[in-house]
Amino acid sequence: MLKKPPEIVAAVDLGSNSFHMIVCSLTNGKLQTLDRIKEMVRLASGLDKHNHLDAKTQERALGCLERFGQRIRNFPPESVRIVGTSALRIAKNSQQFLDKAEKALNHPIHIISGIEEARLIYQGVAHSLGSKANLRLVMDIGGGSTEYIIGSGDTPQVKESTPMGCVLVSNAFFKDGKLSKSAFTQATLFAEQQLEPLQKQFHRRNWDEAIGASGSLRSIDKVLKAKNWSNNGITREGLELLVAHINQCTHVDELNLPDLDPERLPVFPGGLAIIYATFKSLGIEQMTVSDGALREGLIYDLLGRLYDHDIRSATVQTLAQRYHTDTEHASRIKQTIHFVLNQLEEGYFGPNQEHAEQFLNWAADLHEIGQDIAHSHYHKHSAYIIENGDFSGFSRQDQILLSTIVKAHRRKFSRSAFNELPFPWNVDAPNLTVILRLSVLLHRNRQEYALPDFKIKLIKSKITLEFPDNWLAQAPLTHADLIQETEHLKTAGFKLEFV
Repeated sequence: MLKKPPEIVAAVDLGSNSFHMIVCSLTNGKLQTLDRIKEMVRLASGLDKHNHLDAKTQERALGCLERFGQRIRNFPPESVRIVGTSALRIAKNSQQFLDKAEKALNHPIHIISGIEEARLIYQGVAHSLGSKANLRLVMDIGGGSTEYIIGSGDTPQVKESTPMGCVLVSNAFFKDGKLSKSAFTQATLFAEQQLEPLQKQFHRRNWDEAIGASGSLRSIDKVLKAKNWSNNGITREGLELLVAHINQCTHVDELNLPDLDPERLPVFPGGLAIIYATFKSLGIEQMTVSDGALREGLIYDLLGRLYDHDIRSATVQTLAQRYHTDTEHASRIKQTIHFVLNQLEEGYFGPNQEHAEQFLNWAADLHEIGQDIAHSHYHKHSAYIIENGDFSGFSRQDQILLSTIVKAHRRKFSRSAFNELPFPWNVDAPNLTVILRLSVLLHRNRQEYALPDFKIKLIKSKITLEFPDNWLAQAPLTHADLIQETEHLKTAGFKLEFV
């Protein structure tokens, strides 16, 4: 936990339709919103048939981020969380855009999975509501995906993300703003097909109230109220009237709906088709709309990290239990990691210093989870699970970093495995891996006894280990392992010396 949490925190949601930023003051753990900025960027509209983000859309998005960056670029790194969602998940050239976007914001951007997006959305909604319902269904229509969550209180219990959003559905069925009854029927059918696998689990009989969270749902709610088609949130009856109205028009410009932001017009039919299909498929009659959403969830998740309630650590412990790891062995490795890090010069890992031990501890906890699948090449199984699993709190980049370290913690060691990691992890992760490798090696016998107070130096690519006199002579297996490790490290450009 930080000794003194920042006074101002910020969260940025790079959605597939809109970019959102929220800035809050933080006093004694309590939040007060200072700033909210939203720009309609429509990132998903810039994806071509090969899922490449076109230059014009990138330019529009970067212009928005330059403006956001003016507000937050000088904030301390630990006070800002920025995530990308569906469009950046699927864009094949997303890294090209992210490199420029991170320069504009002066902060890293993390791509999150649909399931992680659902968890954060639920957190944002839960903190913004006073409802005491036993079980609630939360729905969020984004530009490229729609999330459905059932939860109670602050805890999401079931999370799903579907590959349909207001931008994608509008582009597919209402191209250039053209409307028709046939097109709306096809769009609704498409959404119902996406919902079919979720229908049983998310049906009305499995929760007490429905809550919507997104610009699309807020827009529909406003329109229904302005037209006097509903006075109690979004209702099935109100939706039927709105759908009937849309089906009489041939273009979005004819909609003439009060309280509808003109910027939302191009994606309004797609969002309506998704919510209409959802009401039909899940048996919903009424839905309340919440102000809380992903960015609020990010803020509360950030608070957890600042106040030592990092959901990622809880996730790691749950996984370690699920895969029946030897927790005592992992604890001994973590003690040695801590011992080694304390001997390195202050600030050895630069901007990653604060996170270095955290990631190494997680790697120690999870490096053997693959043994639950097979002992042979277990480190590869461990890495696969880490990279591809649904890990609450972890971004895509977090999981790839952790997976890369775990995969390289034994046997062959190649620096090329780290080349694709974002800077500065591509520079620091090989050294982190060396620390994990040596810590695991020194506990290979898995016995409960204290290691001697050895000394370690890690200067550039040279590692020097110094043990007490005669200790290696009394530990011939460790001595042999170190000789073998010298050869493994040599292939990665490291020179290991020990006495």
